[in-house]
Amino acid sequence: MERSDRQKISDKDKLILQQMDLIVSLTEKNLKRMDADFWGGAPTSAPADAAPGTAQKTDAPKDPPAAASTGNDVSSSGEPEAPPPEKLEDLLEELDGYIGLGTVKEEVRSLVNLAKYNEARRKNDLPVSDLSLHMVFSGNPGTGKTTIARFMARVYHSLGILSKGQLNEVDRSRLVAGYVGQTAIKTTKELEKALGGVLFIDEAYMLNGAGENDFGQEAIDTVLKFMEDHRDDLVVIVAGYVDLMDEFVHSNPGLESRFNRFIHFPDYTADELMGIFDMRMKKGNYQLTDEARAALEKYLGERSAADPIAFGNGRGVRNTFEDMLKNQANRVAGLEEPTKDDLSTLTRDDLPEAAKAYLPEKPAEGEKTVPAEEAAPAAETEAGSATPETQDAGPCDLTTENSHESEEV
Repeated sequence: MERSDRQKISDKDKLILQQMDLIVSLTEKNLKRMDADFWGGAPTSAPADAAPGTAQKTDAPKDPPAAASTGNDVSSSGEPEAPPPEKLEDLLEELDGYIGLGTVKEEVRSLVNLAKYNEARRKNDLPVSDLSLHMVFSGNPGTGKTTIARFMARVYHSLGILSKGQLNEVDRSRLVAGYVGQTAIKTTKELEKALGGVLFIDEAYMLNGAGENDFGQEAIDTVLKFMEDHRDDLVVIVAGYVDLMDEFVHSNPGLESRFNRFIHFPDYTADELMGIFDMRMKKGNYQLTDEARAALEKYLGERSAADPIAFGNGRGVRNTFEDMLKNQANRVAGLEEPTKDDLSTLTRDDLPEAAKAYLPEKPAEGEKTVPAEEAAPAAETEAGSATPETQDAGPCDLTTENSHESEEV
């Protein structure tokens, strides 16, 4: 064996020994922590020179030993602590910045006012009637239902109604099992995740039993019981298509009595869809040529009007935007040294094939590009109030943590 080969083996052995030392060190630390959890303090060991079997004298502890961990506390379970409540004024300002919303904004503000009113009566030792906060969201896909559900969880946390303010989004597959007795366990697990916040059940009507051996009804019964047992720290929102949600709620007296707040999410208008597109461009520092904008506006409006369910409202805008970025990337890849304008300008060549049907036959010479912030009134500011033209339309498609972009979009 050559010297270089022996050197490689030697280096490999050293690395293995270092890794083993690290593993031993971590294991010892974990064992000490386990002792502390079980016995309430750090374990004491006898000195090396103590005789075997001899009890070692120790000072009496000043404080009683800590109770053994049950594994249910936040620190030992590893669950993140609840974030501090946000300021209600900031949340309402965010609400105003959403594109669309219309009647949804009114309903949200009405719920906020009612909750504040009840809290004021409570502080003045006046009787307060039970306030049902469970809701039914109805509307086509991509109209912002998940966004508003998450927003309401934050609002209720801000008002002190919910202790954590998180959202747990589920559907039938997360609640219903395939064998007797498993559905209740599976559903309870999801309910416990939502405790302190909102359980959002998308396409809730799918829980209605499809046959004799279907366990959807067991999931419904489990949800209703948990709602009653934890009515002070859990809100349940069910969502789906309009007619199917109405049928679902009225199919069960327990559902009918608990879900008495209905919020409908209309489809976005053509102007709002373009406003959502402009918002995405603004976030990515893109601009759109005049010719491409004119064609895109017609495409979004007519495609959504023809079949809003298939197009997907805000979700369809997201897909269109991503298609255009892909087309732009393919186009720019052929340039040796693309400029900043090349990388930030979307042109007629980047439009989806279906949208190109709305283009004039020949490219316009010297066509202008319009930055997103100057393009549409609906997208003037990322968190500014919506314009009158967009006030009576569907809910916002906008929310990430800082820039308000919907997970439904």
